[in-house]
Amino acid sequence: MRIGILFSRIRKEEKLLVDSFQSRGVDYEMIDVRDVVFDLHDPQPWKKFDVFLDRCISHSQAQTVLEIFEGWGIPCVNSAHVLRICGDKKNTTLALASQNIPTPSVRIALTPESALLAIEEMGYPVVLKPTVGSWGRLLALITCREAAEAVLEHKATLGSVQHSIFYIQQYIEKGSQDIRTFVVGDETICGISRTSDHWITNTARGGIAANYPISPEVNELSLRAAQAVGGGIVAVDLMRDADGKFWVNEVNHTMEFKNSVEPTGVDIPGKMADYVIAYAQQGS
Repeated sequence: MRIGILFSRIRKEEKLLVDSFQSRGVDYEMIDVRDVVFDLHDPQPWKKFDVFLDRCISHSQAQTVLEIFEGWGIPCVNSAHVLRICGDKKNTTLALASQNIPTPSVRIALTPESALLAIEEMGYPVVLKPTVGSWGRLLALITCREAAEAVLEHKATLGSVQHSIFYIQQYIEKGSQDIRTFVVGDETICGISRTSDHWITNTARGGIAANYPISPEVNELSLRAAQAVGGGIVAVDLMRDADGKFWVNEVNHTMEFKNSVEPTGVDIPGKMADYVIAYAQQGS
């Protein structure tokens, strides 16, 4: 068996995954997608791999590479389908809503003018997000019309693709905490709470991680959310409102986990490695 690990930057997570594959005696190769040129008429150099594990940071680069490999019949974890759904918040919301999974209401607008109308219709506060992005970047909590006008003007002036689609999400009052669960295949292996004085609780933004025991309700909701986006290895971000109701906020396809291994006591990279190995064996 040979596993290709696709990356564009080696982080602590990738090092932990390499250690897990090494400890299992699995042959692997690290592949920096930034250095590769693909001949679409010659898949043979890549047929030596039984499966590819995607750990790329760039959504567009990963999507391209996974579509090429799957076009050649080589399985990938996660699949290009999962990447397409999770990598775009619009697609994630559509997938969750189609399965009646509780997720905040969302409006999509294509101009600042229509975005302002949508915000006013939804009522303040709302959260404005880029459809593609991670680590809690470029999020804005909009609490009044003046703030909405200012942020929308800034986005229009910046003019990049990230700012041209307006993803407007219902604000869920979750206090100072949200929850992230880790789903590998058909198992919710662990979860963390993320606590911060800021309304954005991502650990990349300073949120403090602690173990979050997986209740039957959280397990069911996490598995449903994972299946809605196509399954595989994902992290499900949950919020719990003042009434105790859980909401699925996002689903992440190449999640970071270095800050979650210690508080949960779960060998997250080991679980991931075992899943990838089993996935490759099923396809062989």
